[in-house]
Amino acid sequence: MRSTQRHDGNGTSAAPSVLDRVLAILGAFDGESRPLGTSELARRTGLAKSTVHRLVCALVTHGLLERHGDGVVLGLRLFELAERVPRQHDLREAALPYMADLRAATRQTVHLAVLDGTEVVYVEILRSRDAPPLPSRVGGRLPAHATGVGKAILAFSPSETVEAVIRGGLPRLSERTIAGPGLLQRELRAVRGNGIAYDHEESRAGLVCAASPITAADGTIAGALSVSGWVGRLNVRRIAPAVRTAALALSRDLGAPTQ
Repeated sequence: MRSTQRHDGNGTSAAPSVLDRVLAILGAFDGESRPLGTSELARRTGLAKSTVHRLVCALVTHGLLERHGDGVVLGLRLFELAERVPRQHDLREAALPYMADLRAATRQTVHLAVLDGTEVVYVEILRSRDAPPLPSRVGGRLPAHATGVGKAILAFSPSETVEAVIRGGLPRLSERTIAGPGLLQRELRAVRGNGIAYDHEESRAGLVCAASPITAADGTIAGALSVSGWVGRLNVRRIAPAVRTAALALSRDLGAPTQ
């Protein structure tokens, strides 16, 4: 169940606003496409059924949710709004040719991700016909410290960003997830040294990847590219130079300062 409580500037809890409640309802939907009814939404959000019913009706009216049988699913209006986000749209458009080249060269799945708080959000995924299906999805989120793309971004981010991730507790997603602050800092130093981050079954058992950061025109990190596959089928060390080359070329297209 998601908590809808928020805190005011003095650190005391405050009643959730209408916006808090709306975001709780929209955030209750996971990667599955099955419709959710009022009772399930109330359980996932901790809101009263009457509140959920009222807000769902309003969200349906505005196209943010759509009726599907006895429940609702996320609406097309959300997709339309997401496509207007400048950072996502511009980066995605610039990255697509390089992602296509990586997919053709490796015959594996290529991800484009950005950092949002302490998590990475996948803004584009190109899947290869020859690669086994992966659980990732566009719009999906994972803790940054547990992914190749996340570590690639964190390694070149301000120290405050890394500290915020560490304060989040470094939750484990698998037995191999880096869960110690010292180990994470050491890993990030290695990434800064060669521009490549690896995921050795840290985000999911059996999944590996090589990732590299993308630099924006102002010198900040815009996101990261990665090539992912299943352990035993993908040699991440072999494909790492191709990922790094693509990320550097994309960074130049974005106007990143030369190093």
